[in-house]
Amino acid sequence: MIDSALAGKTRILLAIVIVSNSIGNVVLSYGMRAVGDISSYSPASLLTSAIAAFANPCVLLGTSLLVLFFAAHTLLLTWADLSYVLLVTSCGYALVAALGAIILDESISPLRWCGIALVSCGVALVSSTPVSTSEGRP
Repeated sequence: MIDSALAGKTRILLAIVIVSNSIGNVVLSYGMRAVGDISSYSPASLLTSAIAAFANPCVLLGTSLLVLFFAAHTLLLTWADLSYVLLVTSCGYALVAALGAIILDESISPLRWCGIALVSCGVALVSSTPVSTSEGRP
């Protein structure tokens, strides 16, 4: 059975994974929109776009948050079931949609909101199950 310390650590790490992934993707998208379209795939144009992207603070912040997400996600997978982690962290989709609508001024259709609500109901169901079903896990 999972002890309360592991359940607490899991909840904290889940929050870090969800928030860093969601905010990281939104900030990265914001930064890349500021960089602009890549209209040509010539080596010179790609190099210019890459330099502009790496000089943009939002791109750097978004990338840093996504590195944090990856590290926390990797650690989380060492003590919780994959089927639990991936399903519970999918609630970040709702956060991304909300942030995209608020920060990036994206238009989200009612059908997409219905899909997000359906995913959120699934997340609520999965999150009520044990974090790990394997005996002998830390």
